[in-house]
Order: sequence, then structure tokens, then C-alpha cells
Amino acid sequence: MAANLKSVTALCTVLTVVIFLFRGGAAAVEDETEFHGDYSKLSGIIIPGFASTQLRAWSMLDCPYTPLDFNPLDLVWLDTTKLLSAVNCWFKCMVLDPYNQTDHPECKSRPDSGLSAITELDPGYITGPLSTVWKEWLKWCVEFGIEANAIVAVPYDWRLSPTKLEERDLYFHKLKLTFETALKLRGGPSIVFAHSMGNNVFRYFLEWLRLEIAPKHYLEWLDQHIHAYFAVGAPLLGSVEAIKSTLSGVTFGLPISEGTARLLSNSFASSLWLMPFSKNCQGDNTFWTHFSGGAAKKDKRVYHCTDEEYQSNYSGWPTNIINIEIPSTNSRDAYPSVTEAVQANMTTMECGLPTLLSFTARELADGSLFKAIKDYDPDSKRMLHQLKKLYHDDPVMNPLTPWERPPIKNVFCIYGAHLKTEVGYYFAPSGKPYPDNWIITDIIYETEGSLVSRSGTVVDGNAGPITGDETVPYHSLSWCKNWLGPKVNITMAPQPEHDGSDVHVELNVEHEHGSDIIANMTKAPRVKYITFYEDSESITGKRTAVWELDKTNHRNIVRSPVLMRELWLQMWHDIQPGAKSKFVTKAKRGPLRDADCYWDYGKACCAWQEYCEYRYSFGDVHLGQSCRLRNTSANMLLQYI
Repeated sequence: MAANLKSVTALCTVLTVVIFLFRGGAAAVEDETEFHGDYSKLSGIIIPGFASTQLRAWSMLDCPYTPLDFNPLDLVWLDTTKLLSAVNCWFKCMVLDPYNQTDHPECKSRPDSGLSAITELDPGYITGPLSTVWKEWLKWCVEFGIEANAIVAVPYDWRLSPTKLEERDLYFHKLKLTFETALKLRGGPSIVFAHSMGNNVFRYFLEWLRLEIAPKHYLEWLDQHIHAYFAVGAPLLGSVEAIKSTLSGVTFGLPISEGTARLLSNSFASSLWLMPFSKNCQGDNTFWTHFSGGAAKKDKRVYHCTDEEYQSNYSGWPTNIINIEIPSTNSRDAYPSVTEAVQANMTTMECGLPTLLSFTARELADGSLFKAIKDYDPDSKRMLHQLKKLYHDDPVMNPLTPWERPPIKNVFCIYGAHLKTEVGYYFAPSGKPYPDNWIITDIIYETEGSLVSRSGTVVDGNAGPITGDETVPYHSLSWCKNWLGPKVNITMAPQPEHDGSDVHVELNVEHEHGSDIIANMTKAPRVKYITFYEDSESITGKRTAVWELDKTNHRNIVRSPVLMRELWLQMWHDIQPGAKSKFVTKAKRGPLRDADCYWDYGKACCAWQEYCEYRYSFGDVHLGQSCRLRNTSANMLLQYI
């Protein structure tokens, strides 16, 4: 699911600068978009993604036929030992009531706290990418000498909808206090780093805060408490994997059946938080409704779409997201739950043959899919209840509506691209009982310039020149390009260390709001690039950038050393009083850590001789390990201002 167990990279990088530069204190860049003060006062606030927080038991549950019972504070998500030996008990500690989001009567779980809750989900066990989350990122922080209290994790129960997060755990009140405490403790604003669904959580927090604080103090509070926002792998228009999980289940590599995974997913209201939706449909403005006296009319939420929604194909997405076969009848009256829009999509077929219904992103977000299959799937009624009560009628905002640029001074949107990504599914009845009653008969992928089925057949649709990150389609990831100004500087540079000979730049590229902007530059084969889209002209006091990392997976982007390097250099640049531009130069990239130095066997010496040297230390087991930065290598950083 769009988010899935991801982890991240960026705050520390930013905070790295803190220790590296400001032990003696340094002046900030004299620019109205920058923080005027000592960067050593900054804090890093980490908001993890879906399933990226440990959950611990808060009950005593006796598990028969196994010595592994559940006791208070025992690890539930994720303890693979108990999952394998006591799956029924584990299921009880994970599942929620689909209607009121309460715990199972025999067991309840709550999110862990602190950095340990997000670094590694299953410490000591081999669970692949699922287990290790922020662990590598924190190693970077320690290596650069970041202080422990400079990094704050804000774990949450990722099973809950935004309303329930606040209602049960007061999560958004606590998050507000976290920012205010960080300001008092460190003396400066915070840098927000959110990954995957953590971006949805942060977006909702900003809208909740708008209603919590007096209107005239809202922007003042944001400027005082938040210096920059790094949105990594954000499913800005949702993820198709969420609907796949709803109908058939996604196991994430765990040793459970897809049916069990579906039961869990559909009990979590957060699954709908990641549902795909159209960029052309909006909900009513809760903020203005609240002050105009209309907040009490909760049953009359306005959800409207522009004319473009009905004129464009597939709600602007590459294709119909769900194509599902249901038993055919002689009369359309047998489908009273199907809306008129869906009925118009039904084709007349011979009696006895199935009817294929297709659904766009809009028809998923407004519940048309669940209404159409309500007579054939017991989960549809529960999904419709969650969708209306927890999303369409949310008292703060309808999360299934497109984002506007957050009202924060510095916004960096970062995601992977150019990977084969699922964008549509074909479902059919499996002949098995619920929850295994649907089977995926085909999958549609977006590839470079085309759409293909699982068998390799080319599919008609709105194929784009760029693809997503294997989990979230490009259409959703790249929505943040709408946040860029009217003129954009585009720079494409190799991800590895380079001398600048393969850097491509286009300045002042015209950008029309609502349209995508693509770098039309030639790439060398077998080289992974990072493409920077940065404001050339922007709103006064605002700075926006979009970074696309070639061949970077959604779940692994948070472990990317390239991303950490770029974030660190950007903040290094920002704190220099002599900086001439808003963004760090991309002209050259040399090694910044000992780990970046390596042995060049062709030349029989350490590579990057200008920055690296051979310096043996006791315990080195190979030549590359003895290649280390020269003592004067810090001077190279001056070239980035």
C-alpha cells in the first residue's frame, strides 16, 4: 500500500549541518525564505508511513497450544515469531472493529513511542525491507554527530483514520505540543520529514491546526515552528495498491494468507486514506464553513467535480483502476446499489455471462465501486460506512481531495521514478468463500511511454513518459509539480559522485499551473540520474523544489545515501551567508564521508584523489576500507554555496 513500511531520510541530514557548522555559530542566509538564526537550534520531526511504527500489546492474552502468550508491552507489529506460532492470537491483537474502530474484546494494541518505535519493526529477525525502517538513517545522524534530542519521532497508530487518531489518542494535539516543545528546547523551528502516508497525516494536521488556532495566528505559528517540509514518496492522489488490498489483500511478504491480510486491511479505516481519487473533485471548505455557521450541517457535505472530470478519460489517471466481473442478470433493476454513472458503464451481455464494470479514481473515492458490488461482497457495506463517516463527513476535511501547496516557507517534494508500477487491476469471482471471493485476473502496469498487462499486451490509456516508484503511480507522486512557480529551473545530474561533465540544465522553463513539466534531456545508458525542478520565480517568501530519483523504490528511498547527501548539501548551502542562489549548485558532487571513498583497482589508488587518501587503520580488511577523506576535504563544501 502506498506506503507500506517505508522509512526515510532527510531530517538528520539537515541536522547534520547543525553540528558540522555551528559549533562556533554561523549566520543564516539573508533571505526572507530562510531561517534567521543558529541552525544548531533546529529540530527534526519524523512522521513515518503506513505500517512503519511498532505496535505493542496492552492486554494479557492466553494463546492455546503455544507457550507464546501476549502480555502488556509485548511486540505485536511486528513479531514474526508469534505471528508464525500463534497467528490467531496475533490477529486478535491487530484487528479492529470495522464500524467503530475499537479493539478486539480479547486484545488491544497501541503504538510504541520514541525513535526505537520506527527504526526497526522486528529487531533481530530477518524480514527483509519490511523490518528495517529508519535504522540506516539514524546511523547517518550518529556518524555526523547529531544530538539525540535534536531528532523527534512522532509514531502513531497507522490503522486508524485521522478522526479516530485525534478522538482516541489526541494525536494531533500531541503533535502540536511536540513542535512547541521542540521550539522551547532547541530555540528554533523544526524540519518535518514525512514518508508515504506520513504525508497524509501531516496534511491533515495542518488543516486541523487551522481550526485549532485563531486565523490571524495560523501562518504566524507555522513560520515560527516549521522551517521546512520534506515530503518523500507522498501518495498525493492516492495509491492503487490500496484498492488492491481492499479487494484481495496484500501480505507485504508476511507468512499469512491474502484472505487474512484482506480481513486486517478492511478492518483498518486507514486503508481508505490511501484510496485513489481524482484531481478534479473537491470537498467543501471546512475552514470557511466553520466560521460561516455551517459546521453543524455535517450530513450535507458538498463534493463536486469540475467539467474537466467528465470530459477527460479515467479521471486523469492512466487507465480505469478497477475492472471487475460480477454475475449478469436480465435486468439492471437487480443492481439497485449501482449509481447512474456506473449503470451507464454497464454493457448488455447475454444472460449467464458476467458483466464487466470499470471504475475510475473518482468512482472509487465516492463509493460507486462498493455500491456496485454490495450484493456480492460482505465487506462493501463496511467500506461504505467507513468512507462516509470517517472521510466524506470528516469534521476537519475530506482527505480524498487534491492537495494544495502547504503554507510552509520551504517545501521539498521527493520521490522515486522510472520503475514499472501497477496502475490498474482486473478482478473476477474466485468461486471461493469470503474473504477469498475475488481473484486478480490481470494487472495493468505503467512503463515508459506505454501501459502493458501482466502478459505483456499493450493496453490503451493515458500512458505518460515517466513511471512511478513501484508502489505509487507517477500521476500521484508528481502532483506536487503543481506547487512550482510559473518559471522553473531544471537540472539533471548523475546520482553517484561526478565531476560535472554530465550535468544538464534548463533555466526559466515556462510552467503552467495544472500541467506537468518534464525534463527533455538525453540520459547516458546505465546511469541513474536525479532531476531537480526548482522555482525560478515563486511566491515571495516561499521556496518549492521537486526531486525525482531514477530507479528508486518507494520503500527504499528512505535508505538512499544519494537523497541524504543532497539534503545535507542543500542545508549546508542555506546556512552560508555568501550564498548567491536559493538552491545548492549541482555542478559537481564529490565524496562527503569516508564511506564514499573507494579503491580504484584500475589506477591502483584511492579514487577521487583530490578528496580521498589511503589511510590504514587497524581492523581494515580490504583496500577500499582504508580509503578515507583527507583532513582538508571539508573545504570542498565551499563550492556548493
